[in-house]
Amino acid sequence: MTVVASQRVRFYDTQPPAAGLCSEVIRGLGRRPRTLPPKLFYDERGSVLFNAICELPEYYLTRTETAIIERNLDEIAALAGPDCVLLELGSGSGRKARPVIERLQPRTYVPLDISREHLLAASTEVADEFPWLEIRATCIDYTTDLILPFILPACRRVAFFPGSTIGNFEPHDATRFLESIRRMVGVGGAIIIGVDTKKEAHMLDAAYNDSCGITAEFNKNILHRINRDLGAKFICDQFEHDAFYNEPRGRVEMHLVSTVHQVVGFKNIRFVFEKGETIHTENSYKYTTDEFVAIATAAGFSSSRIWSDDANKFSVHYLTVPHTGAI
Repeated sequence: MTVVASQRVRFYDTQPPAAGLCSEVIRGLGRRPRTLPPKLFYDERGSVLFNAICELPEYYLTRTETAIIERNLDEIAALAGPDCVLLELGSGSGRKARPVIERLQPRTYVPLDISREHLLAASTEVADEFPWLEIRATCIDYTTDLILPFILPACRRVAFFPGSTIGNFEPHDATRFLESIRRMVGVGGAIIIGVDTKKEAHMLDAAYNDSCGITAEFNKNILHRINRDLGAKFICDQFEHDAFYNEPRGRVEMHLVSTVHQVVGFKNIRFVFEKGETIHTENSYKYTTDEFVAIATAAGFSSSRIWSDDANKFSVHYLTVPHTGAI
C-alpha cells in the first residue's frame, strides 16, 4: 500500500496487482458466452469517456439523478445529520458529491475509485473547492474488497453510491455487495444510492447507443486497456459495440461483437472468435421501487426514504442500518 500525503489529501493506493486482473480476464474469455469485468472500463481514458457519456442528451440517468438529489438536499442533510463521514463509492470526477458535501458539511470525505490517476486529480479538485474538508482518497476495487486501509473517525458513516452502478451487479451479487456496505457503515449508518427504473425499451436503447458513438468508444476502450496493461493482442477495430434492453431479464446488456473470424493471442493462449461471437462486457439492471427495496432489505438495510422525478425515470434511496439485527 502506498500512502501519498499532502496538505489537503491523503491518497491510499490499494489497487490490485495486474496479475489478478489477468487471471480474471483469462477466465472470462474462456467462458461461453465470453465475458469481461466492467471494472476494466475505468482506466484514465475510460473515466474521461464516461464523463462525456454523462453529458449526452440520450443519457438521461445523470441529469435526472442530479436533479433529484439537488431538489432534496435539505431532507438528505437532515437525515444524514451533521459532522458525518461521507464515503463515495465509484467517485469518478467527484462532481456528484460536491453539492452533497457543500450541504452536509461532513467531517471527512472518503472517495473510493479504481482509476488511480482520475481519483487523484478529482480529489485534488475537491480539496481546492473545500479547503476545510479532510479527504482520504482510496484507490481500490471496491466491488471485491471494502476493507479500508485506515481507521475511520468515530462518527456517523454515510455511504454515497450514485449513478445506478448497483445495476452492474447480478441481483444476488448486489445483495452481497450491499451487505458489505452495511458492515462498513455500521449500526446507525446509512447509504444514499441511485437506482435506474424500468421503462420503455426505446429510451434505454437510445441511452446506451448514443448518436455520437461515445458509448461505443467507451465499450471498445476495454480492449485497448487489456492490450496496453495486460499484453493482449486484440485488433480493436474488428469488434463492434452492441447494446440492447433485455426486457425479460430487466437489464441493458452491452457486448462487443467480433466482425470477422479471428484468433486473439493473450498470455500464450489463443482465443478463437467466430464472426458474430460476442464478449459480454456489462449488464445494467433496472429495478422497480419494490424490487430494489427487497434487495436492500435482504442485505440488512431499512428503507427510510425514496425520492424520484415526476416521470419516475430514476429513484434515489436513503437506506439505514437498524439498531437491531446482525452486522
